[in-house]
Amino acid sequence: MKTTIILIGLVIAIMGVFGLVLSQGKKKEETKKVTYNKLTPEEERVIVHKGTEMPFTGEYLNNKEAGTYTCRRCGAELYRSENKFDSHCGWPSFDDEIPGAVKRIPDPDGMRTEIICLNCGAHLGHVFTGEGFTDKDTRHCVNSVSLKFIPAGASKTEGKTRMKTQKAYFAGGCFWGTEYYLKQAKGVTGVKVGYMGGDKKNPTYKEVCSGTTGHIETNEVTFDPAKTSYEEVAKLFFEIHDPTQVNRQGPDIGEQYKSVVFYVDDEQKKTAEKLIGLLKSKGFKVATELRPAKEFWPAEDYHQDYYAKTGKEPYCHRPVKRF
Repeated sequence: MKTTIILIGLVIAIMGVFGLVLSQGKKKEETKKVTYNKLTPEEERVIVHKGTEMPFTGEYLNNKEAGTYTCRRCGAELYRSENKFDSHCGWPSFDDEIPGAVKRIPDPDGMRTEIICLNCGAHLGHVFTGEGFTDKDTRHCVNSVSLKFIPAGASKTEGKTRMKTQKAYFAGGCFWGTEYYLKQAKGVTGVKVGYMGGDKKNPTYKEVCSGTTGHIETNEVTFDPAKTSYEEVAKLFFEIHDPTQVNRQGPDIGEQYKSVVFYVDDEQKKTAEKLIGLLKSKGFKVATELRPAKEFWPAEDYHQDYYAKTGKEPYCHRPVKRF
């Protein structure tokens, strides 16, 4: 009887110690939570809800600087710049990841392989093999919005405070004139002229002017959201061209000169809709179309900074206060 009681006592004691160990382990696990950065609605749509950003619109698509790409949500290092290459797929591509940084899991579609940040589970994109782009025969197709870039030589803190630019696409007649005024706007860091909206790859100016490609003369605007907003840039767009004209702008006639806002996400679309609504409430018969952004094809070099190169000024655009 005594032996039985002693044994029961020992079992209870062991179970108590085991429970204490588990409890302490759980507490340690709870205190080891990953700190997440605050995400914008668009970042959350891609990173948390496994969405996809519009092709050819990502911040890092054409970035060729040396440095490290980290997870936008948790800051974990994911890719090195030396593994980045141009696959012309519309999203940043890497042929290798930092060892142990990326996890591969089957995509719900049953065909592709999803890649996520091993540290926090953030959705990055998909990985493909057998395409032959590089010797490693691997392509990590990653959303720019899932990444944060830290230039070589910069600390992680510096990388977090580095300026993050955004892009906007506007078509309002001859792209020389709209470029001229958009480049002067506060917070705008760059403007390129080119073509958007058609299906032909890398169209020429002559082809676009023929009206057979479906492309429209478009400005790609890069701006610093810390100094201006998409709404302010869009307001300027509506004030430097006549949004009531159909398939023309002044003396320039043709579908390639129509007024279009190419939006890269729902926020831009809602902002443009709001501004068009304001103009209509003021009596303007707005003809401006809203379309999702497609691939932007930069125009020939002689079109870039045309008025700066020639010393001339726009002949069919002039600022008119409308808001």
